[in-house]
Amino acid sequence: MSRPADPTSTPPGPDSADSPDSGPSNFVRDIIADDVAAGRLDRPVTTRFPPEPNGYLHIGHAKAICIDFGMAEEFGGRCNLRFDDTNPTKEEQEYVNSIQQDIRWLGFEWGETLFASDYFQQLYEWAVHLIKEGKAYVDSQTPEQIKENRGNFHRPGIDSPFRDRSVDENLELFEKMKSGDLQEGEAVLRARIDMQHKNINMRDPLMYRVLHATHHRTGDAWCIYPMYDYAHGQEDAIEGITHSLCTLEFQDHRPLYDWFLDNLPVPHRPRQYEFAPLTLGFMVLSKRRLRELVEKGHVAGWDDPRMPTLSGMRRRGIPPKAIRRYCDALGVARKDPGIGDISRFEYEVREELNQTVPRTMAVLDPLKLTITNYPEGEVEYFDAPLHPEDESHGTRKVPFCRDLYIERGDFREEAPKKWFRFAPGKEVRLRYAALVTCNEIVKDDDGNVVELRCTWDPESRGGVSPDGRKVKGTSHWVSAPHSKAAEVRLYDRLYTIENPAKGEGDDADEKTHLDYLNPASLEVVASARVEPYLAEQSAGTRVQFERVGYFVVDSDATDEKPVFNRTIALRDSWAKLEKKLKSGR
Repeated sequence: MSRPADPTSTPPGPDSADSPDSGPSNFVRDIIADDVAAGRLDRPVTTRFPPEPNGYLHIGHAKAICIDFGMAEEFGGRCNLRFDDTNPTKEEQEYVNSIQQDIRWLGFEWGETLFASDYFQQLYEWAVHLIKEGKAYVDSQTPEQIKENRGNFHRPGIDSPFRDRSVDENLELFEKMKSGDLQEGEAVLRARIDMQHKNINMRDPLMYRVLHATHHRTGDAWCIYPMYDYAHGQEDAIEGITHSLCTLEFQDHRPLYDWFLDNLPVPHRPRQYEFAPLTLGFMVLSKRRLRELVEKGHVAGWDDPRMPTLSGMRRRGIPPKAIRRYCDALGVARKDPGIGDISRFEYEVREELNQTVPRTMAVLDPLKLTITNYPEGEVEYFDAPLHPEDESHGTRKVPFCRDLYIERGDFREEAPKKWFRFAPGKEVRLRYAALVTCNEIVKDDDGNVVELRCTWDPESRGGVSPDGRKVKGTSHWVSAPHSKAAEVRLYDRLYTIENPAKGEGDDADEKTHLDYLNPASLEVVASARVEPYLAEQSAGTRVQFERVGYFVVDSDATDEKPVFNRTIALRDSWAKLEKKLKSGR
């Protein structure tokens, strides 16, 4: 049977930094294109995304999803979604459902949903085949003995005293494992390879262990479960996978992947290729650490908007297209580039939101503004564009009346130099509405400013300057009687340092990622006011609060009280860096 190119060979094209003409490098695309052009494949390009359903997907998985599904789509093939559900103690249907939702949210579809458990019988029969060939045996050492006798990078392994059991004895013991006659930890099935091998993964690796646990799909039909290293290559073979794509941590496992395929009567011979994983600063992407955040109550759940999970990013309002664009911009490399610059990711988020979401007005810290020369009880409506640069978004009606709210931060009782917003005697443009001049301030008994009394120029309706006078300051606002009270959640980075998993400083070894949690990662603003258009939006709707940031309607929102999560602030430090990089300076 023809085989794809050797993954250790040099693929066509460079695997280096992006060039201005060629775009991001992608050695996987080069390999697949070469295989197709050379006629090495006996079937369409077939890839797979094989998550274990033991947690929620995070941003690191997004790169693998984009590569697996993207390469299949680009070359007219298919990508299988296969759940590697070989550990019933950690896997749940909840995770299966969330993974499917996340993949669809990113914009990808698949055909039949597949499971490793679909192949349990075949995997068992192939294990029996290896026993009969003298290439697998039942080991009755304790888990501690097996770990000790395996050795390490500096010390070779030691053969198990049960390594030379006869085929008949191994078959009998393996059947006892399968039938439930043996307890957990009492015996395992191991491949018989080489306990002195330099690659520790080849030192008689475990193939099956006993687990008396109910499986989320097969129930109690099995009490032995295959190890991932044994199962996934054979699953690839059954499904006809042409290019088995995974991250670099599996590179040292590839010899074992190939050994099983070489020693079993599989119907197809896939090949494994490893690419650099995606990491981002100010995040942890370990399922164990993420679970710790949830279980210890540091976040509100797997979909907390501060979490790097895809469900958390969806709830925060991150556009899936921005994630795909970021993954595409990274390219696909063989070498791990280290921690990704989160500002580069945030740049893609802002770019996508800036192009696609409507502009609206909301006041987070309201200060009352009264237009004293506007008739009491009257209201008029101004047409305001939902996107000044894209007329297809249309317009909405913004109510204007005597009583308004502005942002408290837009007022200074004693204005500094070049202060163009509200101050005694200053004229300011109310966005889309009119020009108003602050004439009087009202304070409470404690000396706090509670109201600005202003006059307006009726000839400036729509915010125009009727006589051409220059008004530099512009402020957003909402109508006091027409606006809706809202809760606004201001999310920030969950950690204070770029690499919380590693830590920093002389005492880093004594700390965990929890020591670097950002105490200001969430600020809840309970007194915000939003324009009527915002109060009508459903959960998941993304918007820009002008001059404030990008927000999304949260699933906690009700008709009585809208709730908005901040996706990201308007500040964009990366744009300047991007401009410098493009100019070569």
